[in-house]
Parts: sequence; structure tokens; C-alpha cells
Amino acid sequence: MASFEPTIDYCVVKIPRWTFEKFPETEDFLTTSMKSVGETMAIGRTFREALQKAIRSLEIKRFGLTINLPAEAAHRPREFLEQKLNRPNSFRLFHVAAAFRHGMTLEEIRRLTMIDPWFLHQIRSLVEAEEEIQRTPFSTDVLYEAKRLGFSDITLGGIWNLPEGEIRRRRYETGILPVYKLVDTCAAEFEAYTPYYYSTYETEDETRPSTKPKVVILGGGPNRIGQGIEFDYCCVHASFALREEGYESIMVNSNPETVSTDYDTSDKLFFEPVTLEDVLHILKAEKPLGVIVQFGGQTPLNLARGLEAAGASILGTSPDAIDRAEDRKRFQEIVNRLGLRQPDNDTAMDTEEAVQVAERIGYPVLVRPSYVLGGRSMEIIYDTESLKAFMVRALEVSPGHPILIDKFLEDAIEVDVDAISDGTTTVVAGIMEHIEEAGIHSGDSACSLPAISFSPELLETIERQTKRIARELGVVGLMNIQYAIKDGGLFVLEVNPRASRTIPFVSKAIGVPLAKLATKVILGKTLQELGFIEPVRPKHISVKEAVFPFNRFPNVDVLLGPEMKSTGEVMGIDRSFGLAYAKSQMAAGFQMPLSGKVFISVHNHYKDRIVPVAAALARMGFEILATRGTADRLRERGVAAETIRKVSEGRPHVVDHIKNGDIRLVINVSLGRRSSRDAYHIRRGALLYNVLYTTTISGARALAEAIDALKREPWNVSPLQAYHQKSPPLP
Repeated sequence: MASFEPTIDYCVVKIPRWTFEKFPETEDFLTTSMKSVGETMAIGRTFREALQKAIRSLEIKRFGLTINLPAEAAHRPREFLEQKLNRPNSFRLFHVAAAFRHGMTLEEIRRLTMIDPWFLHQIRSLVEAEEEIQRTPFSTDVLYEAKRLGFSDITLGGIWNLPEGEIRRRRYETGILPVYKLVDTCAAEFEAYTPYYYSTYETEDETRPSTKPKVVILGGGPNRIGQGIEFDYCCVHASFALREEGYESIMVNSNPETVSTDYDTSDKLFFEPVTLEDVLHILKAEKPLGVIVQFGGQTPLNLARGLEAAGASILGTSPDAIDRAEDRKRFQEIVNRLGLRQPDNDTAMDTEEAVQVAERIGYPVLVRPSYVLGGRSMEIIYDTESLKAFMVRALEVSPGHPILIDKFLEDAIEVDVDAISDGTTTVVAGIMEHIEEAGIHSGDSACSLPAISFSPELLETIERQTKRIARELGVVGLMNIQYAIKDGGLFVLEVNPRASRTIPFVSKAIGVPLAKLATKVILGKTLQELGFIEPVRPKHISVKEAVFPFNRFPNVDVLLGPEMKSTGEVMGIDRSFGLAYAKSQMAAGFQMPLSGKVFISVHNHYKDRIVPVAAALARMGFEILATRGTADRLRERGVAAETIRKVSEGRPHVVDHIKNGDIRLVINVSLGRRSSRDAYHIRRGALLYNVLYTTTISGARALAEAIDALKREPWNVSPLQAYHQKSPPLP
């Protein structure tokens, strides 16, 4: 019944997750326009405990409020701190702690931040507690009190100059372990049966162990660019599959926005940070048969080795197989053994070595730090000067780790492949052709399933290579491979023996719940038993399109590149590629123009390739406007085009026409990261006034095909189920 008010004996702290590092052009400044892309939540007995748990749930390499303060705050003058406190930013919480450390008073900080004094008092008490711990020699009593305040083992190890594992060992020896409290959803009016737990350091444990076989699923933590709701989809399906197979499903996650953290999705929910310390506590309390790490994105994968070393059983693909795919040198051995092709590549530890590698491989090169998510700091470099500038930034992002350098395959088509394997049989569930050419991050590129321009022979080669890689790695569960096709050759770019962000898209496109099947495979069933041994070849076309948050971030360029920037995606389905792509653009919030003016401006490198697109749009009745160089080339090739001024050439210029609503479609293509201020203003104008735009040649081709389809044939809607019936979709 909902006839009583909740009465709670715990505190919940929610902290937003920001990704300003993805948008270096914009200032880290919080306003009334929402800029966070996710959030995390923590439950504790006190605010201080919950706050510290929430901080380590954020997955920003901070495991407590005060340790590892922003480097910029550690040795800067007081004026710098005052400025950071006065302007709301994503690190303000940590700057408040730094200010207390620097001796600022609570009243001074309150005046600068307008944060309620109660919160400031709590933060100050944590800073004082850390200073007290630093002054006090290690003892069991001090350790227990520190854990009650939410200090993590990593934080305490940093304070006492001990490894995290040593702190854990001493805790286990002295019996300092958390207990789990049940979240009371009945306000103590009735006995609560919702199996929804949080940890705290007290004496009474409220977990209710069952005799059923149990499996733990590790979730993905807060949504951020590169790891979002697609992994929660997989975790939820895994939970459903465990229930169907008679196992008790135990979910561990800290993201309040997800279905996996609904208390009735799993048999038990532990609302805890997805860190090694917190997961090991849960495994010690529940004693499950094993842990599933392949559905929560990179977060659980990063814990796999540590969990295995601590004696946990990792179900499905082994941590060693995951490492073989992720470690550059070990993966090279697999490529050589199987006789596969890979773009020429190498690694470098410093700038001088990177320049030598790039000159040997030949420009352009794709460079990135190792062990990063969502293409973080990945760039296509065309010359030595740009490479030197990149290395300064990259060595900061991933210090002590090699920088990966690959030959960039220009004008290649990228392919995403999702497969499922039981260790013996592998089924290629989906081969997706990227619409944007290679060089755009796979999470930002639109893609089509099935592939629309590959020959049956090429599809057969992709399928055969995928099966060989799965067998070599011993994949049990899901696997994603990214290939590139250039001049008819197939190159392996990346192998991920885990669930990928395209699993929900492929599952809906082919009508097969891949994450659910993968869970049953992980539990020991074969694909033969599950009745999925042949790939599904849908008669309809499904198109995935990325959705971007550019309008939230002032000064950000909408130009796409190898670093992922999208925060979500949409899907369009129809009987032809043109209509499916048109639906995906409409779903992303754009109006598809059927007449009017199209503006085109492309780099010299692309001028010949834009001519057929412009000619097709002109045949459909569109009026072509273009900057001088592009207009001259179009007219040379017989396409009528009116010259329009760039921003730097005086008014009325192209952005004025966009503002006035004259232009219905903008095609603006730059080469790599080289982009003039004029091109930036054009793209930014299209974004601000919600004009349909594309920044790639292949995207322009797809838009022309979509507009042509809308003009030639009527389109309608059908329920998803209709596409998966044996009869054709509903009219």
C-alpha cells in the first residue's frame, strides 16, 4: 500500500557525472543548462559515508573526497581556489575540500559558494578526519572509525603508504567487514521484503542468504560518453535469463537511472560502487557460483583480473582471453597466427619515439593513449608538428602507458560485427556497415544492418574471420569486432570479447535477445540447445543514428572524429535504406527537407566526391548554394551552384542565410582536425538553428538517398513485432 510516508534510517547521495574532457573547447562551468551525461547514487548510514561512496562510484579515478585532489588545487595560491569556488564547476566539491585544507574558514567558503553550512560542516569534518588519520599510527580502532566514515581501502593505503591489498588483508584479519542493511520500503509499518541492500560498518547484518545457486552480475556504473544505457540493457536481460534458468540473480550497480537498479529486476540488488573493494565484500557475503563481467562495459572488465586473483570465478570468456584481445602485443600474436591483416602499427613511450614510428608507418596515423574508453584523446594526425602537440596531451591522459600508433586507412569503410559463441559454435548475429567512413568513432557513426554495399563473398570472409578469432580466444558469450575495408582488403581494427554498445540495436533489428542467450551460454548451455545456430537475415533495413549533446556546450565544434562524443542513439526501420535512414534522422530530431536550398562547402580533398551528391540534390529540385571554391568545382562539372560568402568575406554570409531559415540542409566537410574558423561558424550555425547537417561525404550521400526515397515513395509505421513475423511487414 502507498498510504504511509517513508521513514528512512539511511542517507542517499546522488552526484552527477560530467564529461567535460570530451569537449575541451568549452569551459567547465555549470549553469541552468544541464551538462551532466549521467549520475551515480550511494546509500550509507550517514551523509559522510554516503558521500565518499558516491565519489568512488563516479569512476573518475578518485576514491575519496580528499585524497588525490585536483593537481591544480594542490599548490595554487588562495586566489585560484577562490575563483574555482565562486564559479560552479564539475570539480567544485573537491575544491571545497582543498579550501578547508588550505585553512579557509567555513564562512568564507559559504560566502563564495552559497552552499548550505550543514554540508560544508560535513565536508570539513571529513578533511579533519583525514588529517587525524595521517597523524595517528595504524591501529584497528582507527581503521574501523575510518571505514565508518566511508574511507576506501585505496584512500587509507595512500594515507598510510600501504598497498590497497595490505589494508584489505589487515581488515579481514581483524574482522573489520561491512554488514548489509535492507532498504526499508515499508516505513517500518510492515516487514519489508524488497531485497535491496547497501553496506555500512555496523554489527547487525540483514542479508537473507538463500540456498539457490547464485550468480553476480556487475553493472556499468554511471552513464558517460563511451559507456551508457546499452550495457544496462545487457545486464537486465542477463538477470531475466538467470531467473529463467533457476539461478538467483544478484545485481551490483550504483546508477539510479537504470532498470538494473529497480529493486524488482533482480532477486537481489546491492546498490554499491562497482569497485574491487566493494564487489569483493559482496562476494564474501553471498558466496555465488561466479561473476558475469562481460555485460557492464569497461568497468567490470577492469575488475576481472583483480577478482580472479582474489579467488572469484569469472563466468564466460576468461580474463586472460580478454587481456589477449586488449593487449596490443598479445593481440598481434593472434593476428599473425591466424594470418589476418591489420593496419601497420606500433607503440611509443615518448614524443621522439612516436615521431620515428609515424615516419616509418607513413602519415596519416591514428594515435591514442592505451587503456581509455570511448576513443578518449584519439586523433588522426597528418604531420609531425600535430603529432608533437598530441603527445604532450596524450602522455598526461595515460602516463606510464604506451601511446598506440596505427596507419590510418583513408577512405575505408568500417564494419561492426557482433557475434555469440558457446566456445565451440559461433554465430555472427549482425554485420553492420558504417555510413561514415573510417576515422569516425564507431559510437558516433550511423550504421546499417544488414550491410548495403558488400558482396556475398566479402560477407562470407567477414563471417569466417570472426569465427576463427572467436575460436582462438575461446569466447564464451558475446564478442564485437571492428573491421575496415579498403580497396577490397579486410583489416581487423579491434576485438572486444564482451557485450558491445550495438547489442541492443542488433537484438531489435534481428528479433533475437542476444544478451539473454549469451547469459544462458555462459551458464553452460550450447547454442544448439538454445536453437540459435544460423544467423538471422532480416528482409528489412535497420539504421542506427547517434545523438549528440553539442547544443549544451558553447563553442564546441560538431565535427566528428575518432573520439566518441554521442550520448545516445536512435533507430529507424523500413523496407529500403533511404526510408530507414530518413526515419533515423527524424528520430534524432531533424526535419527532412523535400525542397529548398542546400549549402555545400567541402575541403579540396573532397571536391570531386561531392559532385555526384550535389547533382542528385539538384535533380530533385534543390537549389545549390556553395562557397567560392566548391561552387566553381560544381559548375565545372555541370552542376548549377550559386556562390555565397563565407563569414570572413563579409555580409550577408552563409550563417546569416542559416539564421534567416533560407537553408534547409548544410553539407560541410573538413579534412581531419584541420578546420578553419569559417567552417566552424557554419557548423555551429546549423546546430544553433536546428538545420539538418552532415560533416562527412558518406553522410551526405545517405541524406541524398533518404530525401530521394521520401520524395518517391510513401512511408508508414509498423510495430517492431511485424518486422519479425514470417509474413511481410504491415502496410
